[in-house]
Amino acid sequence: MKKLFAKKALNDLSEESNHHHFKRVLGPFSLIALGIGAVIGAGIFVLTGLAAKEFAGPSLVLSFVLSGLACIFVALCYAEFASMIPLAGSAYTYSYAALGEIFAWIIGWDLILEYSLASSLVAVGWSHYFVKLLETFGLHIPSWLINDYWTLSRQAGDLFTQSVPCFYGIPIVFNLPAALIIVAITTLLVIGIKESARFNSIIVGVKLAVILLVICVGWFYVKEDNWGSNFSAFAPFGIGGIGKGAAYVFFAYIGFDAVSTTAQEAQNPKRDLPIGIIVSLVLCTLLYIAVTAVLTGMVYYKNINIDAPLADAFTRYGLTKVSFFISVGAVAGLTSVLLVLLLSQSRIFWSIAGDGLLPERIFAAVHPRFGTPHVSTIIVGVCVALTASCFPIEEIAKLVNIGTLLAFCLVSAAVIILRIKDPHHPRAFKCPFVPVIPVLGILSCGYMMIRLEFSTWLRLIIWLALGAIIYAAYGRRYSKLARKHALVVKKNEALMELNKSYL
Repeated sequence: MKKLFAKKALNDLSEESNHHHFKRVLGPFSLIALGIGAVIGAGIFVLTGLAAKEFAGPSLVLSFVLSGLACIFVALCYAEFASMIPLAGSAYTYSYAALGEIFAWIIGWDLILEYSLASSLVAVGWSHYFVKLLETFGLHIPSWLINDYWTLSRQAGDLFTQSVPCFYGIPIVFNLPAALIIVAITTLLVIGIKESARFNSIIVGVKLAVILLVICVGWFYVKEDNWGSNFSAFAPFGIGGIGKGAAYVFFAYIGFDAVSTTAQEAQNPKRDLPIGIIVSLVLCTLLYIAVTAVLTGMVYYKNINIDAPLADAFTRYGLTKVSFFISVGAVAGLTSVLLVLLLSQSRIFWSIAGDGLLPERIFAAVHPRFGTPHVSTIIVGVCVALTASCFPIEEIAKLVNIGTLLAFCLVSAAVIILRIKDPHHPRAFKCPFVPVIPVLGILSCGYMMIRLEFSTWLRLIIWLALGAIIYAAYGRRYSKLARKHALVVKKNEALMELNKSYL
């Protein structure tokens, strides 16, 4: 049991942060751009349509406010940890210091689920907008090359078997654009972090310009009747719908925690990481609220298009040029989200493997020339490409959200624990009003977890059970911290035996 709950000392983690093969090239602007690049994407360009139509209606604005507040509480906790422990492991490393190895493994395994499925979901959204962009040039891709099996069979109905090619009776259906963009981003990430960050900054500029265009132009086409004349019309699914919508669109915010995974590539992590996390989250929350208000004001919530809600809204008003720019911005924006999520995933693998809980030769290998964890990046890219090309967007989104909410609850709890156990450790940034802020983070995230469906909880439990099997079979045996503790115990036992024989 002591091995399971063994913790890493904060001083050891601080020392560990200086020993790695990554290049420190990211300043505060690059970190803010990474945060915005990860946060603004699928939430605005993809999930708003489905969330408004199925869960919250016009009151989706309040859903974004609720999710944003929860994330601000958690972001302050992340910022404190990032200033204390500038390591690439994010919540995994923070849990290792505060809660012990078993909790660190649970949260690390959970983060693998979060980032992998989030990347897959964004890739599917990217594919929808890319196809819409091609259609403006008169180019059309067969439906069996831009959908997964379940989505296409649901859309095509009885025509499904007639329109899909088969190989020995097996239907050939997969999302080719989603797979190809994952391959392209994976290649860029293998080449280097500096090149990836520069590419991301350019894309973020394009994305912000398009979003401001949506807000400024769309506001003139808002019809107040679409928001409803009373609260029951504004929130057609009631208070519960607002909560359910918040739990669903919560995925839109997960990018801010990805900033902390670049700690060992930041020039001054103790100062710049809190800036990158908090500034990017606040800016993105304001933009989410504004865009959601415009979308639900332009189109009655029941008529919102699910696949490309913003582009479709402007097309309805004959604003095809604006719709075109929105599609361009969505493709660019979702590309930057993919870049940051895939970047974060490989760093999580690197951190876990560095502690011996996964094979170090595979997941912690760093390219001698590019200075990137190339093997884990390629493995992640392959798995994400397969998921994105074969599974429907709705099911992917639900699993992402519950994994993220669990991680946020544990990080918030860890801040309280370390304030009690090690109050004097240097903190370049302190979360204000502890324990009030962390408790609010736990309660708000916990509420949104409760609002998710039982099937989502069941899948999370199955995923964590699989992780427990891997930890029991490999992690416990090869854990570097457990080995270190075992050596200390053996030395102490040897000294005791020596003292007994001497006496």
